[in-house]
Amino acid sequence: MSSVDTEPRIEPATIEDLPQLVELLVALFSEEADFKPDKDKQAEGLRLILEQPKLGRIFVLRTDHTVIGMVNLLFTISTAEGGPVVLMEDVIVHPQHRRQGYGGRLLDYAVQFAREKSFKRITLLTDRISAESQTFFASHGFSFSSMIPMRLVFADKAS
Repeated sequence: MSSVDTEPRIEPATIEDLPQLVELLVALFSEEADFKPDKDKQAEGLRLILEQPKLGRIFVLRTDHTVIGMVNLLFTISTAEGGPVVLMEDVIVHPQHRRQGYGGRLLDYAVQFAREKSFKRITLLTDRISAESQTFFASHGFSFSSMIPMRLVFADKAS
């Protein structure tokens, strides 16, 4: 287990963080049944968010030299809520730094950000087979919805 140089801090991600963010997503998508890691796709998605802050924010947990966690907040409008809402994705802490409270700190930061910006709701998807992640989010006030996710995935044009 690597040592942490300083107490990790949470701050907005920058384009310079892109390589480390991609590596975190590769780790996350390697753990999830619905997704397959693809560094090029992850880099492009992250870049689009970082370059267009009206679409969302990525916050990182970093030491002086290393990004050890991230959370991705995407913004949209809900007709049900009558205003702006957040879709939270990509909550990940590097495997070497788990079980130290860092995930909770990232999540609390994201919730506080959403409250301060007057968002009306945060929605997230968690892996159905991961009781651990469901317990984690529930311990931070999230509850199950009666809604179930469905999706239509378009094949890559290159395929």
